[in-house]
Amino acid sequence: MKRISLIFAAVALFCATEISAQITVVKNGKARSRIVLTTEEKADSVAASLLRDFVHRISGAMIPVVGYDNIGKAPHKGDILIGNGLQNFLSTVSGDDGKNISDGLKEDGFRLLTGNGMLRIASGGDKGSIYGVVTLLEKYLGVSYWGENEYSLSKSSDIQLPYINEIDNPAFRYRQSQFYGMRNDPVYKLWMRLEEPSDMFAGGYWVHTFDKLLPSSRYGIEHPEYYSYFGGKRHPGKASQWCLSNPEVFEIVCERIDSIFKANPGLNMISVSQNDGNFTNCQCDACKAIDEYEGALSGSVIHFLNKLAERFPDKEFSTLAYLYTMQPPKHVKPLPNVNIMLCDIDCDREVTLRENASGREFVEAIEGWSRITDNIFVWDYGINFDNYLAPFPNFHILADNIRLFRDHGANMHFSQIAGSRGGDFAEMRTWLVSKLMWNPSLDTDELMQTFLDGYYGAAAPYLYKYIKVMEGALIGSGQRLWIYDSPVSHKHGMLKPELMRRYMALFDQAEKAVAGDSVRLARVQRTRLPLLYSELEIARSEKNMDISELSEKLDYFEQQVRLFEVPTLNERSNSPVEYCELFRSRYMPRADKSIAEGASVIFIDAPEKAYQELGRTALTDGLYGGAGFVEGWVGWEGRDASFVIDLGEIKEIHTIETDFLHQLGAWVLLPVQVSYEISSDGEEYALASVRDLPEDRSAKIQFVGVRHDFTEPAKARYIKVNVTGTKTCPHWHYGVGHPCWFFIDEVSVF
Repeated sequence: MKRISLIFAAVALFCATEISAQITVVKNGKARSRIVLTTEEKADSVAASLLRDFVHRISGAMIPVVGYDNIGKAPHKGDILIGNGLQNFLSTVSGDDGKNISDGLKEDGFRLLTGNGMLRIASGGDKGSIYGVVTLLEKYLGVSYWGENEYSLSKSSDIQLPYINEIDNPAFRYRQSQFYGMRNDPVYKLWMRLEEPSDMFAGGYWVHTFDKLLPSSRYGIEHPEYYSYFGGKRHPGKASQWCLSNPEVFEIVCERIDSIFKANPGLNMISVSQNDGNFTNCQCDACKAIDEYEGALSGSVIHFLNKLAERFPDKEFSTLAYLYTMQPPKHVKPLPNVNIMLCDIDCDREVTLRENASGREFVEAIEGWSRITDNIFVWDYGINFDNYLAPFPNFHILADNIRLFRDHGANMHFSQIAGSRGGDFAEMRTWLVSKLMWNPSLDTDELMQTFLDGYYGAAAPYLYKYIKVMEGALIGSGQRLWIYDSPVSHKHGMLKPELMRRYMALFDQAEKAVAGDSVRLARVQRTRLPLLYSELEIARSEKNMDISELSEKLDYFEQQVRLFEVPTLNERSNSPVEYCELFRSRYMPRADKSIAEGASVIFIDAPEKAYQELGRTALTDGLYGGAGFVEGWVGWEGRDASFVIDLGEIKEIHTIETDFLHQLGAWVLLPVQVSYEISSDGEEYALASVRDLPEDRSAKIQFVGVRHDFTEPAKARYIKVNVTGTKTCPHWHYGVGHPCWFFIDEVSVF
C-alpha cells in the first residue's frame, strides 16, 4: 500500500507540474498573455514583433507587448518573457535556484523554459531570442515557413503552450545561404536563421577586397610596386593582387581599415582577401621567399594578416583560402582573430568531398587548416552557376559535407546553393541547408520529405521519386556534376531520353495530384522548369529536330518563365526570355543552309589538345554551342589560330561568318581580330575581309558573330580563317597577366 501511495503521489505531482506549466496564450480569440521585453535589445524587440504577428495570424488575437521598463512590479502568470533581463526575479520563480538562464548558450543559441505559468525565451547573444521565437512557432504552434512569403499554419481561436524546457545552439556561429526570397521577405531570413555579410562585415568588405582597400585606379600608375610581380613585371590593376611584403602597402591598408571600422561602429570584422582569379600572386623575391619557406602560396597572406591582427587586436580579419591559397602554410599559424575562409570551388558534386577525387585536395586543406586554427569559414558551392535552371541532384551529399566542415573546426559556413527564382528546387535547397547548418546531425531524407509534404502536398511522392531516380541515374552514369555544367553533358546519362520521359511522367502525375490546388500546382510547375530547359538545351545539340514540336516546347517554356518571373538563367544575369529569343534565331534550323555544313577542317594552328578531335567536325556541323564552353566549342589558349575550311568544290560565296563565345568568368575573351581569305586551289589566297573586335568587359555570356558580306558573289573552294587572340588577360580581368582563351563553334558560309 505504501508503494502504491508513493506512485499515486508521484503521478499527482507530475500532473500538477504539467498543469501549472501550461500557458494559455489565447482563449476564444482573445489574448490571455502579454509579451514582456526584459531588455532594450533590438533582437528582443524583433522577436516580440514576430511572435505577436504570427499569434495574430493563427488566432486573430493581438497580444500586448510591454516594454522592459513598463511591466509594473513583476511579471505575472501568462507572460511570455523575452530576453535575459529580470534575472534575479526570474531565477526564483522558475526553480532555477539562482542559475543564469543563459548558461550553456552560444551566440544565436536560445532557451525556452516554462515555469510558474510563464514562458521565458533566453538568448545566447545576437539573434538568439529571435530564433527562440521561430522554434516556438514552428515546433509548438505548428507554423512552417517554406519560401518567399510562403508559409503554412492552422488557424485556431485557442493557443496553449505545454511544459517546455529546451536549449538549442547552432553548429556554426554564422550561417549564410543565397536565396532570392530574402530581398522581398525579411521574415524568411529570420526564420531560416540565416545571416548576410552586412550583419557582420564592416562596410560591406566581404571577399575579394584587395582592390577596394587599395584601389588600383588611385595607386596603380604611380605605385606599381604595390601590386603583384610575375612574368618579369608588375601588374597593377583592378583584379591584381598585392605585393604583401611591401611595408607601404601594409601602412596604407591599416589606415584604410581604421577608417572603415570607425565609420561602422558595432561591426568588428572585415575581409582582407585576394581579388578573384588564380595564380596572380606576387612573386617578387621577398614574397616568393615567404611562400617557399611556408611551402604554400598562402604563406605571405597569413604573415600579412597576422600583422593586421596584431595592429588591431580587438578586431577580426577574414581572408580567403581560395584557388592558389587553398593549402595552409607549414610554419606560421593564423592568430585567433584571423578567420580563414576556405573555398571548395574546384570540387565536383556527384558524391561527397571525401569520396570525390576532386575533393581530396580540399579535404587535405581543411585537415591542414584545422590543425593550426579553429577559426574557419567554409564557403561551399552547391548549384550550377552557368545554368541555374538545370537539374543539380546533390541533396544526398549535403549533410555529409556539412558534418565534414563542422568536424574540422569550421565555425562559419556559407552554403551557396540557390540563388534564382525557378532554379532547381531553389526553395527546398535553402530550407534544407538552413536546417543542416544549424544541426548537421539531422537526417537529410527526413528533412526533404518534410519539406516536400508541406510545400507540394499530394504531389510530394512523385517529386521525391523524381529526385531519387535522378540521383541514382547520376551516380550510375559515372558523369561528374560540377558548378559550371551543361545539361548537354548529361544527355547520355541522367538526362538521356528514356529517363527524361520518366521524369516528365512523374511531373505529369504530380500536377494531376494537385490540380485542384492552384498554389501547389504553380509550385510544381515552377519546379518543372529545369526539366523543360534541359529538354531545350539537349534538343539544340541534336540533328533532325522536330521543328513543330520544339517550337511548342519553346513557347511553353517562355510562357512559364514569364509567368513565374524568372529573372536569370545564370550568375551572369542572362535573361531566360532573351534565351528564348536567342534560341529561335540561333538554334532553330535556318531556311538558308550553310554550304560549309559537313565541310572538312584543316588546321594550320590547331586548337588545344582536348579540342582537336572535336574541332574536325564541330566547326562545320550546323549546330551552335550554348552558354558553357563544355560542349560544342573549340578552344585556343594564349595564342592565335588559323585553319582552312574545304568546301569540297568551288562554290559561289556571298557571306562568311564565324561564331565566338564571350564568357569572362571562364577567362574566355573575344579575339582582337578575325580575317578571312579565299582560294580556289588551296595555294594562292586572296584577302576577303579583316574585322577588328572592340574590347568587351560585359559580365553577360554572349555569342558574337564576325561576319563578312561580299559586295559581289565570290567563287572559292577553300576559306582560311585567321584569328588573332587577346592572348593575355588584361589588367581589369580576374586572370590578369595569364593566358586567356577564345572559343569558336561554327563557321557558316552562304
